[in-house]
Amino acid sequence: MNLPNRLTVMRIIMIPVIILIAIFPYSQFGIEIPVLQFGFVTLSAVNIVMLVLFCVASFTDFLDGYLARKNNLVTTFGKFADPIADKLLVTTMYILFAAQGTIPVVPVLIMVARDTIVDGIRMIASSNGVVMAAGYLGKLKTVVQMLSIITILLNNLPFELYRLPVSDFLLWFAAFTSLASGISYFNQMKEYIFESK
Repeated sequence: MNLPNRLTVMRIIMIPVIILIAIFPYSQFGIEIPVLQFGFVTLSAVNIVMLVLFCVASFTDFLDGYLARKNNLVTTFGKFADPIADKLLVTTMYILFAAQGTIPVVPVLIMVARDTIVDGIRMIASSNGVVMAAGYLGKLKTVVQMLSIITILLNNLPFELYRLPVSDFLLWFAAFTSLASGISYFNQMKEYIFESK
């Protein structure tokens, strides 16, 4: 259990903490949530705490990979747990937003379906001794998803002050890049997917 793997485990542990902060029944315990006002846009302290935790978790995603490669600490556990931690973090955030009615459910379904299909494709690749490296679209998808989640947690600030629907655009762009990268992975592996043995 080296440092990169500990960072990955820490990221996984932070996910239920984020969920608890999001769904905790504060009013039932008489807890009043402070709210910040920016013009006509409000921002809850809950969102700010979730934003900080999400940013820290996202940074550990970059840091564990960087340290593992730099210090030659790549392990089988890391290869297995790191992508799972990433998908759990991002998917959890989107499901929480959809459950709260903050975002529509359709883009979330697109991204979850894509991840499920790509995981199946990776299993086929692995069984054929093929390593599916993350492509350009896959990396772009991850960046757009993280930016999308950040703008949603900020209630689209500062763009909302200028009536610019940036968080909506990033959400749908994340769904589009997710779908496009899924199609790219499928095309890479279609000869193995349709082969008969």
